Order: sequence, then structure tokens, then C-alpha cells
Amino acid sequence: MKKTMCKILAVLMVLGLAGCSPEKQETKAEEGFRTSLDSSTECQITVAGGYDNFEALETEFEHFNEYYPNVEMKYTKVDDYNNMIGTALNGKDAPDIYVNYSWMYDREKYKASIDHAEDLSDSSVKLDLDCIRSNIILNTADDTLPMVPVFSNTYGMLVNSDLFEKEGLSVPNTYNELVDVCKAFREKGYKNPLMGFSNEETTSLFTLTTYPFFCGTVANDEEAVKKLNALDKSAGEYMRSSLEKVQQFIKDCGVDLEACSKIENNYDAVILRFFEGDVPMMTCSGDTVSGTKKRESRSEAFIAKPFKYTFVPVPMSDEGAYFLDMPNLQFSVNKDSSNLDMANEFMRFLITSQELNKMAQNKGLMSPTKDLSFNSMYAAFGNVPESRIISPEEIGLTDDAVIQLRQAVYGVGTGAMTIDEAIAGFGTFTQ
Repeated sequence: MKKTMCKILAVLMVLGLAGCSPEKQETKAEEGFRTSLDSSTECQITVAGGYDNFEALETEFEHFNEYYPNVEMKYTKVDDYNNMIGTALNGKDAPDIYVNYSWMYDREKYKASIDHAEDLSDSSVKLDLDCIRSNIILNTADDTLPMVPVFSNTYGMLVNSDLFEKEGLSVPNTYNELVDVCKAFREKGYKNPLMGFSNEETTSLFTLTTYPFFCGTVANDEEAVKKLNALDKSAGEYMRSSLEKVQQFIKDCGVDLEACSKIENNYDAVILRFFEGDVPMMTCSGDTVSGTKKRESRSEAFIAKPFKYTFVPVPMSDEGAYFLDMPNLQFSVNKDSSNLDMANEFMRFLITSQELNKMAQNKGLMSPTKDLSFNSMYAAFGNVPESRIISPEEIGLTDDAVIQLRQAVYGVGTGAMTIDEAIAGFGTFTQ
């Protein structure tokens, strides 16, 4: 009887597994990419951008070829990209997919990059836009979508986790905590608790710390945004609280601007200085963070004494840090592509949480998807409450207005201008 019962149970188990198997396979297929074209299709798809190399994207090409082995995927670099992409799109060898930027929208100089772009919000394209954080998707006046983010960016600071652990300190979440942590590190003998690049206004420590705070002050003020974008001279007054904040921050946190000025650039030099291991916090952008992994082997100090590090927002407010959420790289599809169906098929393959997350992790950049917990480097930004996530795309601030803030905050931060002089200069600053 025991043998008979065992046989019956074995048969029931096999039948049960057989019954479950198709359902599981179906679920898996529903969650992943499913082809919509003939897998034997032969063609070439060219993606154009400004990177010297794009290994993370080429890895996606290889994965896509598992579905379409006869489609030749090619990445090509366009020199002087911002100025030459329009010429490339108007030429006979125009790319099928190309890098685009939100700031190019509605500018006559870059009209071709928008005119050639397919409307990716069209239901016939069938992109899974729900997997992307909606606040970094470009809002256009005509409700079309000429580009979609494949990477995102933000501002924050690299944190030497081992130093915080060694000294029994916690990563700050508010401005007062930031001030206290800087003071505590100085008392423990650290000469520069917080550093950053200060030789130029673009992504200087002044911009990285103050721009998110500034966006928070105007996020819900449509009149302010309108005046700022129009470069209305009176709009300079909207910068006052941010300019006062940067002065206060430098003083409160004991930022040594002379020491910061020795950091030669906002990429390699920032990373290598941080890897010396004596700086608890180093301000930088997500672009800079993307280069850290490859530079670990280039730092003799890091090789000799490696440490754990992560990237967190800079808490410039008493209520907590802002997460300045911005698109980094965006892709457009050339609507005049001779292989438009396959170009759209590749975009459908790429614009999924799975592929975007993989590509972002390979590139070292922040993913544009809704879940940031998969990457420990950026996980802290995923913990910022929704009320403190700020996006220039949603606010509507133009690049022209941002240039004014960057120049003003740089002048005040370095001591080259007073706050009143910076406010009075609003609308006159150039790139």
C-alpha cells in the first residue's frame, strides 16, 4: 500500500507541475520583451551620440540580437555633437536613433533635432513610458514626445562610508545635521570634511549644493518661473534666499575654497581627490559618479586602502534634502528612418525597467526608472519623499534661467560679487 500511495503521489506531483508550467512561462513572457516583427529581418540600425564609446549601449545591442540576429546595430560618434547633429539628420546617412536633450527643444539653432523626431507618445509606437519617472519626461506645448530619457542625472555628494563608520557619525539628512557633521569631523582632525570643484561655474560645488535648494523655492510659483524664464530683471530677487544660503553653507561647514581650487576639473580630479581617503564628503554630479568604478584602479591611494562609498543628496534645507531629478541622456527616433519599424522595435526593447536599469548600472549613471533601490550607489535618492523631489522639466525652468543662477551663485560663492550685485546682474550673465 505504501508503494502504491507513493506512486499515486508522484503522478499527482508531475501532473501538478505540468499544469503550473505553462502559466509560469506565460507570466514570464508577459513581463519580458516580446517581438512584433519577423525575427529573420535584415537591416542596419545606427544610433548617433556624442560619447567616444558607448559600451553599455553596445551590450544592449548584443542582447537585442538574440531576438533579431540579422539586424546590425551600430553606434557612431558625431564630433561637436550639439552643433552637428542637425547636419547629420539632414544628410543622406542620417542615424535611425539619436541622442537628444531637453534644452534643445524650442530653440531655432537645434530645430532639426526636434523636427526629425518621431512622436514617441503615439500609441502606435507602443513604448512602455510608465516604467520611467514621469517628472523627467519632457513636457511640450503640443503634447508630443520627441525624446525619452535613457539615463537620468542629479546633484549630490560622494560619501566615504568607512570614515563615517570609523568616527561613529551618521550621514546627514538635514542642514543642521550637515553642519554638525562637518564640525565633528574637524574636531576629529579632518582638515576638509566637505570639498568640491570650484574652478568654473558649471557643476561647481556652489551650483551642486544651491541649485536644488533654489528649485525648491520656486517650484510652486508659476509667476516666478515665468519671470525667470523671460530673464525679467526683477526676477533676480527670487535668487536672494539661495545666494544667502550658499554664503551661510560655506561658513557653517568650513569649506576651504583654497583647497577646493586645487581640484583641476569636475570629473577625474574630483574622483581621484576623493579616493585619497581623507575627505568624508565630496560634492559632484551623477555624471562624475559614473566614472568612479573605472578610476578605482587608477588611484594608488585607493588601491592601497580601499573603502566603501556611496552617493547621497546634499541636505541644504532644515526640512531635509531635495532630490533634483533631471534627464541626462535622451533618445529620439528619426521619423524619416528607412528602417523605422525596427528602430521602434529596438526602442520598445530598451524602454523597459529591466534593460534601462542594466544599461544604467553598466554605465554607472542613474536609471530613469521608478525603482532606484536596485543600485546601492543611488538608493538614497529613492528614499527622498515625493514632496521633496524637484524636476526642472516639471517646474518649467529653461536653461537660460538656470545659467543666470549658476553665474550668480558662483560669483557670490567665490566672493567675486555681493548678493546685491548678483541679483542686479540677473539677465545679463552669459554661459
